Amino acid sequence: MIDAKIETVIFEAVQAKSNELGCSILGINGTENHVHVAVNIPPKLAVADWTKLVKGVSAHAVNDLYPDQDPRFRWQGSYGVLTFGAQALDFVLDYIANQKEHHRNNTLYAGMEQDDA
Repeated sequence: MIDAKIETVIFEAVQAKSNELGCSILGINGTENHVHVAVNIPPKLAVADWTKLVKGVSAHAVNDLYPDQDPRFRWQGSYGVLTFGAQALDFVLDYIANQKEHHRNNTLYAGMEQDDA
C-alpha cells in the first residue's frame, strides 16, 4: 500500500532517477495501489528500461528509509504504458493531477486505468 509518507519517497526517487536518465517528468500522482507518471523518455532509452530503473530505485528508497516496515515495499511485476501526443497532453496531465479524486469519486477514464484482475 502506498501511503502519504511512502508516496513522497517514491515521487522523489522517480524524479531523481528520471533526471539522471535525461527524462522529463511532466506529471506524477498516485493512489494507494498504483502511480501514474507522464514522462518524456528520449528515444535512446527503452520504456521498459526506464520503468525497471525507476521501480527499482523507488522501492530501494522506500525500504532503506523504512527498514522495519512489514511487509517490505515492492512493486508488482507488471506495468501499463500508454503513449500520447501533444494534443492529449493537457487531458493526461489533468487526469494525473486529479488521480486521487477520480478514484475517490469513481470518475475514472478507462483508457488511463488497468483492471487489476
